[in-house]
This record gives sequence, structure tokens and C-alpha cells, in this order.
Amino acid sequence: MPLWTCEQCGAQFPETAAPPSSCRICEDERQYVNWKGQEWLTREKLAERHRLVWRDDLGLVGLALEPSFAIGQRALLVPDRGGCVMWDCVPLATPEAIAHVRSLGGLKAIAISHPHYYGAVADWGLAFDDAPVYLHGDDAQWVTRPYPSIVPWQGDSHRISEDILLLRGGGHFAGATMLHWRRGADGRGALLTGDIAMVAMDRRSVSFMYSYPNYIPLNASAVRRIARAVAPLAFDRIYGAWWGKNIASDAKAAFDRSVERYLAAISD
Repeated sequence: MPLWTCEQCGAQFPETAAPPSSCRICEDERQYVNWKGQEWLTREKLAERHRLVWRDDLGLVGLALEPSFAIGQRALLVPDRGGCVMWDCVPLATPEAIAHVRSLGGLKAIAISHPHYYGAVADWGLAFDDAPVYLHGDDAQWVTRPYPSIVPWQGDSHRISEDILLLRGGGHFAGATMLHWRRGADGRGALLTGDIAMVAMDRRSVSFMYSYPNYIPLNASAVRRIARAVAPLAFDRIYGAWWGKNIASDAKAAFDRSVERYLAAISD
């Protein structure tokens, strides 16, 4: 039986003879159902229409589908002792992409910022000896294809290694997570935010939303919580969720200015 992928958000669903009746991620108010109605692709059909590419993105290897598919995010490979940590995921795992990741040391773990980027996380974990998939337990209800090696961590932080720390900011989702890479940016530190803090088009600031496609902003208390989560960390660079959507330097100051700007914009 085929595995099914939601055409609108890229989430993969379990093997069934017929596609699911709906996608709960897209029916949530933070996302939306395809204007044509709910549509599905089998994993094989998705691989026929799209290919996985990889290239450097500000010093990290990124992977994404071409042509762009669903939300269009790219995953990032963070080098660590014992292999790479894949940050966020994409809706497809191909033999060629898996082989390339093996050539870089393989995957020791996968870490996910929030449910919009779960993608084909089970396929990637299975390809690397049941690599653990770290996602916050507050978001575990959104998993569309259960996988035995999912680690639903709890609390406000979870350390994968000496250099890689996951921290819950909340806001976009209850368990919305960012990754701090201590050795990033030549030892100055890097923050991988997904779109928990969205890198803006000027690439000198970030912003915050509860729903991006439906234009629902976060309230002040949610943004302050994200700022508190980030405050103790040293970082000079921010990696966003799409190719080139990064802040290359002086990122912590840019983050702090962005919080002040946002709070001023939504105040009475």
C-alpha cells in the first residue's frame, strides 16, 4: 500500500489503500487546505515530479525539493561529533540524497522546529538506523506518521550534545523549537529558528506570527517568551527556514531590535 503526502503542507501519512480523508495540519488555522481541495501524492509520484537537491547555505549543507513543493522549506545538516543533526525535514528522502548525507558522516539525530516541517521524517530516520527524532512533546499530537524513534522531549530545553541545544520558544506552536549551535559561525554561535522567528526579507531582522498564511500575529506575551528563551545564548548568525533567509552577522543584536520593533508595532 502507498504512503501518502499532503500536497499543501508536505506531511507524510501512513500506508493505506486510499488516501486519508483530510490533513489535520492543513485544517488547523495556522495552515490552510489547498484551494483545489485536499489533494494527495504517493511517495512514488512525488519522487517523479520533484527531486532533492543539496547545496551550501551560509556554511551549512541544505536539502530541498526542486521544483519547490508544499511550504518549500529546506532542511539543514549541522555537523556534530558522531554525525550530522538534520534540522527540520523535507517531504521526500531519495537514495541519492541519502547517499550524499552518508558521505558527510550520516545522521546521528533529527530535530524538528514544529509540525509544518515534519515532512518525511520517518523515512529519513529509518534510512539512518532509526536515528532519534527530537520534537517537543507539546506538539506530539500533530505527528501524521508515527515512528518508533520519535523522542517527545519535555520542558524548555533539551541538549543533544555539548554543542547542540534545543530550546522551546512556543508561540507559533506550543512546542515550537529553535536550535542553538555553539560552534556555529566560526565559534561565535548560530541560532536555527525555522520560522519560530522568521528571518525577514531584509535579512537584517526577524518577525513573529501565529499563522503566516492567514496573517494572525503573535501577542506580546508570546514574543516576550521567545525573547527570554534566546536571551542567555551567544550567537552571531541566524538561519531561517528557506534558502538564503539568514542573518549572516550581528544576529543577536538584530534579534533584540526585532523584538522591540515588533512589540512597539502591536502596542496600543
